Amino acid sequence: MGKRVRGTQGRELRPYRALAAPFVVAPPSGCRIRTRLHLSPSDVVVLRAVGEHLGALAGADLAARVRIGNVPAANTRRAERKKALTVQSSSRWAGAITRTSEDQYQLGRRALNARIGSLRQAIRAIEARLAVPPGSTMRRGRRTVRGYADHGERRAKQQRLQILKGDLRQAVRERGSSRVRVARGGRRLLNSRHHLYDATPGPKPLTETAWQAELGSWGKQWSARRMFLTADGEAGAPFGNYTISINPTDGAVALVLPEPLRQRYANAPRGRYLLDAAAVFVHRGEQWADRIASGAPVRYDITYDPSRRRWYLDASWSTVKKGQPVPAPTLDVLRAHPVLAVDVNANHLAAWILDPHGNPLGQPRTLPLELAGLPATTRDARLREAVSQLIHLAQLHDCAALVIEDLDFTDARTTGREELGRGRRGKAFRRTVAGIPTAKFRDRLAGMAHHAGLSVIAVDPAYTSRWGAQHWMNPLQEQTSTGTTTTVSGHHAAAVVVGRRGLGCTARRRKDGPRQTPTTTAIRRAEAGAVRPEDRTGPAVPTPPSHRSPGRTERTAPARTTRGTTPVVRQTRARLSGKHPPHGPTTVRGPSNPNQLTLFGMPDTANTGQST
Repeated sequence: MGKRVRGTQGRELRPYRALAAPFVVAPPSGCRIRTRLHLSPSDVVVLRAVGEHLGALAGADLAARVRIGNVPAANTRRAERKKALTVQSSSRWAGAITRTSEDQYQLGRRALNARIGSLRQAIRAIEARLAVPPGSTMRRGRRTVRGYADHGERRAKQQRLQILKGDLRQAVRERGSSRVRVARGGRRLLNSRHHLYDATPGPKPLTETAWQAELGSWGKQWSARRMFLTADGEAGAPFGNYTISINPTDGAVALVLPEPLRQRYANAPRGRYLLDAAAVFVHRGEQWADRIASGAPVRYDITYDPSRRRWYLDASWSTVKKGQPVPAPTLDVLRAHPVLAVDVNANHLAAWILDPHGNPLGQPRTLPLELAGLPATTRDARLREAVSQLIHLAQLHDCAALVIEDLDFTDARTTGREELGRGRRGKAFRRTVAGIPTAKFRDRLAGMAHHAGLSVIAVDPAYTSRWGAQHWMNPLQEQTSTGTTTTVSGHHAAAVVVGRRGLGCTARRRKDGPRQTPTTTAIRRAEAGAVRPEDRTGPAVPTPPSHRSPGRTERTAPARTTRGTTPVVRQTRARLSGKHPPHGPTTVRGPSNPNQLTLFGMPDTANTGQST
């Protein structure tokens, strides 16, 4: 067992954890585009009737699937359920409904397992702190567990612990019974119905007319979310989809009506309805047209936004074959080019360009990213704008990839104030953590960068801020303060560490001193054909002292002594064997002035052929 390291105040320091290896984020395996449908009144009536009819069938099939429970795929009785649905819709509508029910059930199972893990983690955190007396700390291995502030908070946490244990028992029972809770339309919207009166803006009490208006508004949203207008694509079908087909020539949209609605609404042969509106895809329209022209499958989804009173048509398809991995470049290929390192924060993005050797180039960049307190659509738009700026900056400097941190605050958000502090400061810190767009930013960046011809490298986020401030903060500030007024923050230094980690370099910067070892220096002189005094051989050439010798003597001028003119021999201190050899005849010293060290654009030959 190794020796334990203690800090300046005698406290035992926690050892550094092992860092995960960088990896290339997989590009998206599919594509999805959207266009708006300008429907006529008759089109709206037909689509509402079809969507509500199929939505009722989808709800009944989902309930039947939940009652079957967690069974193998061969025992889900999908063929029986599809046959029963075909009588009331069609074979292709029934196939899409049963496939969606299976996806929703499996998603509910994964969500239930995640909830059980979250409850267990929160219970462990509270029990660990309850075992410590209030206002004190206790050592548990290499961890320091802090007790609660006072007895009042401790009693509140005991009550909270009982509630969490009850929720855990209920969740475990649900998982054991193979049942899941799935609300078509969203559980949040369903629960808002029970608090609709309190959430209604305006003076209270509400009049009868105002109350009916609120109920009607909620009912429209609930009905719109529960409609089912999804048609899976088919390979070899006309225009890639038989249920909903779009003619790329004029954009005519036709859909197959369910069997009970054909006699009433069909206006085209074979029980189909031809919309008066046309669908025109502007974004990636050429890719969509080429795909449906070749008979490749394309899936269509028709949705309605009641707040905007707009109808949308989404087209989606897979870019890779089923079961095959998504092709992506290797790390060695990407590390041969400059990269753009990005440090993600709550209200901005800190970025810096790095050359293939890990040296910062140019000036740091700060991109604002204010997302707090904004609607979901506005947040998504600002996130897209920030990603677009990063991609434009990377293309401007011929970068091959963007390096980001593989952030995931799932564990921290699960334990909440048990791990992220309490009081006003803890609440502000938790709000900051919740405001950092981690997964959404990574997925959005991976998709947009892939279509721009760039890749994304994800690295371990551990110690990036600490090592950036320790090794890069002061040198970067000195370098940028002489030429420009750009302020280098700790986030920019962390971005440099993130980029170097993605390039395979160490976070520590080379200090001033020997930049080349005697071996590599002799090789380079031999290649250049230079002859220096220390390269000559012969008996007259003195042997240079070795840095491994216990000591060396040094003769000085004769000094005045009482014992004659005997020269004084002064014994010098032995040089300890260390990382760097002493200054010998074949050792090349670096610049003695630290300000002469060039941080940006340092050539590869500055450090024994390795990256700095």
